[in-house]
Amino acid sequence: MLRDRIRYRPLMDKLASAEEAAAYIKDGMTVGMSGFTRAGEAKAVPMALAERARKDPLKITLLTGASLGNDLDKTLAEAHVLARRMPFQSDPGLRKAINAGEVMFIDQHLSETVEQLRTQQIKPVDIAVIEAVAITEHGGIVPTTSVGNSASFAILADKVIVELNLSQPITLEGLHDIYIPSRRPARMPIPVVTPESRVGLPYISIPPEKIVAIVVSEKHDSSASISPPDDDTRAIAGNLTDFLRNEVKQGRLGYELQPLQAGIGTIANSVLHGFIDTPFHDLKMYSEVLQDSTFELFDAGKLTFASGSSITLSAPMYQRVLPRLAEYKHQLILRPQEISNHPEVIRRLGLICINTALEFDIYGNVNSTHVGGTHMMNGIGGSGDFARNGFMSIFVTKSVAKNGSISSVVPMVSHVDHTEHDVDILVTEIGLADLRGLAPRERSAVIIANCVHPDYRDALQDYVDRATVRGGQTPHLIEQALSWHDALRTRGTMRPA
Repeated sequence: MLRDRIRYRPLMDKLASAEEAAAYIKDGMTVGMSGFTRAGEAKAVPMALAERARKDPLKITLLTGASLGNDLDKTLAEAHVLARRMPFQSDPGLRKAINAGEVMFIDQHLSETVEQLRTQQIKPVDIAVIEAVAITEHGGIVPTTSVGNSASFAILADKVIVELNLSQPITLEGLHDIYIPSRRPARMPIPVVTPESRVGLPYISIPPEKIVAIVVSEKHDSSASISPPDDDTRAIAGNLTDFLRNEVKQGRLGYELQPLQAGIGTIANSVLHGFIDTPFHDLKMYSEVLQDSTFELFDAGKLTFASGSSITLSAPMYQRVLPRLAEYKHQLILRPQEISNHPEVIRRLGLICINTALEFDIYGNVNSTHVGGTHMMNGIGGSGDFARNGFMSIFVTKSVAKNGSISSVVPMVSHVDHTEHDVDILVTEIGLADLRGLAPRERSAVIIANCVHPDYRDALQDYVDRATVRGGQTPHLIEQALSWHDALRTRGTMRPA
């Protein structure tokens, strides 16, 4: 079995335990680990590192592709291993340490991290820990269910630890397309011209002598927690697909649409699921995370191809997809995240980008990261890469949260991740606001009429009316603009007193 997976024979001498491999990681190092939205992360070495740190304290800067699965971020945070963490996370335990100021979190567009590493704008990676399904005859590393930043971490690091995961199906080999952009300022255009474009190698190419340890593991990826569509998410999906039908009617799109991108999570997954019962067909996807809805669209005959950076599925969908991976393989590519999220490629392909907001305001500014303007949730992820550069930038959310105590539409967002300049369409279960070609005063009217929950509509309209009397291109009552958030902090609700 091992000889089938480790085909470069000299590396058989590098087999090590997780504890032996973790010993290469020293206090103060910058460590790049594989993993993107709970898929394809190294699993044994981080756990061994946390166990060691409980006895012999050490601190590292940890770089990944996105969030880690198997409670690794929580375990590393509780073992006080993390001094700094970037560019994305989603673990409640780590989130608590970040908001307490114990871990310095750098929230970053997912396309940017390796660009900054490559140009030495941030500290270099000392060691990379990469999960693999195999090592080729020439020492190339074949990733598992994600690529993320793994390729550049391995290329740029001084040393590489490979976790060979025998539980990952060997049919993953050939799924990946590892392309590394040339150096700036003489960089050649990235030659991805369709979602199907294969432009790189099916493995990470590094000098094999950089691999200092190979650890064998058999632990599975964590499954995603994806709730089934409910009445609200079905309404959001319906509002969006009705809008896209009208775009077809107006001649701006065909029923094949443009390539789709969707953020992670229940709402975005439910919205994509809503495309099954529509006249749209021969759809393609160019996204980051391929979720349950990707494979549901494949099975429904709606989707013909999907390009992403990771495959993150619910437990039932893992059981359904992995044994049949060979059937899907000709329809899939996994790329480095700097390519899946690259502004040049996103703009060229003309993506319809669907991402989730925590809240948005009456002029179309979107907050997708901070609760109350101060407390980090997960991070901006790739939504900014897509919103700024897509053919159509769409943000979706339910109109209220916490049983109606919170309005998702407010006078002014408490934190801005996506400015009004990057937002075209806003959708809630109430309706859809098409903001294209509208000035701020026109935007507020459309948003209030179409997206706001009835419990909050009159209060928002009253705010706008009073602000408009004061005047301005973007009317506000600055002293009251965040009063809804203050009411939530002090009274536990944004509802008018």
